[in-house]
Amino acid sequence: MKSTIAIRPEINMTPLIDILLVMLVIFLAAVTLTQQAIESQIPPAARKIAQAPPGQIVLELSADRKLAVNQEAVTPEQLPSFLRTVYKQRSDKTIYVAAAGTLPYSAIIDVMDAAKGAGVDRVGVITDGMRKAAGVKP
Repeated sequence: MKSTIAIRPEINMTPLIDILLVMLVIFLAAVTLTQQAIESQIPPAARKIAQAPPGQIVLELSADRKLAVNQEAVTPEQLPSFLRTVYKQRSDKTIYVAAAGTLPYSAIIDVMDAAKGAGVDRVGVITDGMRKAAGVKP
């Protein structure tokens, strides 16, 4: 009589773990390379901002999402073309954005993005704290 030995196949886990670790490293490297940020410069201290200096462009975004460029009302659809016209002949391509603190960041970023697309090189942010320090109503 012949004895039969039951062969039990086993999965070797070492190559599977190696592949998993390699995929994890590739994923982590890909995620860090795809992160984008907004270049910003934070002022060292609040300065007086009573009124915009002559020749400066101030874009205001109210809590109800109404836009004004130097107290001139502008719709969101008009903003890119309006800013292109303003910055076409200017050598100083800086804009200051003053937005209500209750707005979501995405609304403010959309306005900044429209300004950058219109040819603005530098964007300054006027915060409520800066306005309060200057004695101006936010």
